[in-house]
Amino acid sequence: MTRHRSQLLAALGVLLLAGLAIWLLGKLEPYEETIEQGPAPEARANPYLAAELFLRGLGLQVTHHEGVAGLQALPGHGQTLLLLGDRRQLTPRQSDRLLQWAAAGGHLVFVAERLWDEQAGKSGDLLLDRLNLQQYMTDELDRGTAGATAASAEQHPQLTRLYLENESAPAYLAFDTAFHLYDAGNRAHAWANSAGATHMLQLRHGDGLITALTDAWIWQNPHIGAYDHAWLLWYLTQDSVVTLVHRSEQQGLFELLRAYFPEALTALGLLILLAIWHVGQRLGPLQEPASPARRQLQEHLRGSAEFLLRHGGQRGLLQRLQQDIRHRASHRHPGFEQLPADAQLRILAQLARLPAASIDQAMRALPQRRISATEFTRQVAHLQSLRNAL
Repeated sequence: MTRHRSQLLAALGVLLLAGLAIWLLGKLEPYEETIEQGPAPEARANPYLAAELFLRGLGLQVTHHEGVAGLQALPGHGQTLLLLGDRRQLTPRQSDRLLQWAAAGGHLVFVAERLWDEQAGKSGDLLLDRLNLQQYMTDELDRGTAGATAASAEQHPQLTRLYLENESAPAYLAFDTAFHLYDAGNRAHAWANSAGATHMLQLRHGDGLITALTDAWIWQNPHIGAYDHAWLLWYLTQDSVVTLVHRSEQQGLFELLRAYFPEALTALGLLILLAIWHVGQRLGPLQEPASPARRQLQEHLRGSAEFLLRHGGQRGLLQRLQQDIRHRASHRHPGFEQLPADAQLRILAQLARLPAASIDQAMRALPQRRISATEFTRQVAHLQSLRNAL
């Protein structure tokens, strides 16, 4: 009876668990979740990686240059150079070589970096100044000029429009509307305008082309897929070999190590600190300080006397003794210091009850020459006897 009851309870427990499992499975709903891990290291290192992949997907050959040092070796015909990096380190000679390269048949696309300075008569941007192009802030423009420059802005007033022949609708681009390009030499044959400014100018230069932009952020990874940004990149580079320079400044060794080998740089710093600590440590046991018991009063007196003798000489020690004697005599005989030398000797003889000859010998003027040790000892003895008698 007990065994049958146990089996019944076990079966009931299994049924309850099975029912609970079926109920839980009925409540569960599968779903998909996408976890964004951010851009890949390649995209973080290259802000124009998407632009490169886009051009390669079109069948174009795209190469990288870290700087402008080797650009003069490129052939001029059929090449497009996208100079999108910082050009502050570009020298006048390199700027001239770039313009010569473009005049030989290349297509140079670059970003304007400096604003026009009316007082200086230049902007400081070597490429802009040589091409007679000027860049201004849009809010500093004359409103009449801005209105004449602007295209019709019924739709998307903040976007830049690029009109092409035989096209019914313009291309829309999201350039930064805070800047405006002005063709002071009236050489441009194509341009792109927003509602109040010009953001792209294209002009003939020798056998080649030059395209100046107010900014190139439209081709960076987060923005190339917006509006007609990718189309403009294709339009400027079509049927050519593309060279992209997005970092014109050469990085130093420390910057390269910090960017690519931070662990090695940290280990090197720790190794240097360890070496400094090793060199600076003591090479032997610490010397115990001398016991105070061996420092007797006689040693202190001898040391003090030797110090005074070294720095003041014999003459200084004897003069101190004579001064001490005069000081003691002035206490016992007021006005002693004002007396003549002969009167002082007589007073000293009376106070010390010593012969005048001993007083004269002790208080006589000291010679300039160095005296012998015997004579110095005798003179000190006379002075001490006189001082003790006062």
